[in-house]
Amino acid sequence: MRGTGEQARLLSKQLLRRVESADLTAVPEVRHALRELLSHWRARDSAEVAELLTSELVTNALVHTEHGAVVKATVADSQLRVEVRDFVDAPPTPNRPTENDGTHGRGLVLVEGLADAWGVRAQGLGKMVWFELNAGTAA
Repeated sequence: MRGTGEQARLLSKQLLRRVESADLTAVPEVRHALRELLSHWRARDSAEVAELLTSELVTNALVHTEHGAVVKATVADSQLRVEVRDFVDAPPTPNRPTENDGTHGRGLVLVEGLADAWGVRAQGLGKMVWFELNAGTAA
């Protein structure tokens, strides 16, 4: 019989990608890699939300910083956690978009509204913005 730690490792899968500064072509590439990671997750109905939120965080990191980012997604049986680390200390702030904003300023508002949990953590040099989705509870 396998131990609990080994079972957790078998149920958990991970995506780790470095995206270069201003390389917005990395956004669809990360979405595709995340889609593949989530293809066997039992909460497949949450995969589209996960892709949207990941795209928003990666885009924010690429647009608002000059040093690229590191994307890490970990999926277990009942939870997905996505972390996007950039190398700028300034914390992001959700911007309540107005009618005149076009498509800008909605990323963190979407994360705030659709994720089961999210936050920002200082990382020495830079910060990590993360979100979690639990199986069966994504909006």
